[in-house]
Amino acid sequence: MSAPHEARVYLRYEVPRTRPDWTLPEEPVPASKPHDLTIDLLKAILLAWIARTGRRAEIARNLAVRWDQAHPNRGMDPDLCLIEPPTPEGDDLESLATWEPGHAPPRLAIEVVSSKAAKDYAQSPEKCAAAGVEELWIFDAKLRGPRRGGGPQRLQIWRWRGENEGAERPEADREFAQVYAGDGPAWSEVTGAWLFAVHEGERLRLADDREGTRWWPTAEEAERAAKEAERAAKEAERAAKEAALARVAELEAELAKR
Repeated sequence: MSAPHEARVYLRYEVPRTRPDWTLPEEPVPASKPHDLTIDLLKAILLAWIARTGRRAEIARNLAVRWDQAHPNRGMDPDLCLIEPPTPEGDDLESLATWEPGHAPPRLAIEVVSSKAAKDYAQSPEKCAAAGVEELWIFDAKLRGPRRGGGPQRLQIWRWRGENEGAERPEADREFAQVYAGDGPAWSEVTGAWLFAVHEGERLRLADDREGTRWWPTAEEAERAAKEAERAAKEAERAAKEAALARVAELEAELAKR
């Protein structure tokens, strides 16, 4: 359990625009099956949310995000990111370069902690701050993160904060800060939903309410639920007809006796 709020000390420091160790990998990094399953579920939930709400947005996985034109080989490749509005390239997008027309920083970046936990804990917030990402989720299902800095934490949310939060203001007047660290549920401003660690903390899901009664479904789950509701409605209709026919038969039998 994390220390009470009164016992915490917060650090604030400047982050460079770029660093040599932020060079993007040339080859994809192998991932474990639990890691993939967690990301697959989140991606399906967010894609269904975009379709359900009619948002002009896209979800990308392991997309190279670059923001320093002088060093285009440096950047980050988050496990998932939300790009809103979508780029002109759409599904043909190969990398996000924020100096290109129509290429804005991701509104949301998601990192699922793997074997390189220290990188996810230390570098991900710095890179997102440098890139101008609006919100970052770090999900550490196995609690692999370092103990220093109050870790490990199952779920972290980082976003910009400061006076007149959300308004236009100079870069120096705002900070990219950890606004939540714990087991959840936690509020995401970008999605307008609550984040929950489910399945014994192994997966991450979203819900409309803090109680977790209105879960966000994937497209497959929504379709299955619609079919089950349709089947239940037909069964109820059939049962009502059978009950009505039975009642008619009873009345006819009574009339026949009279």
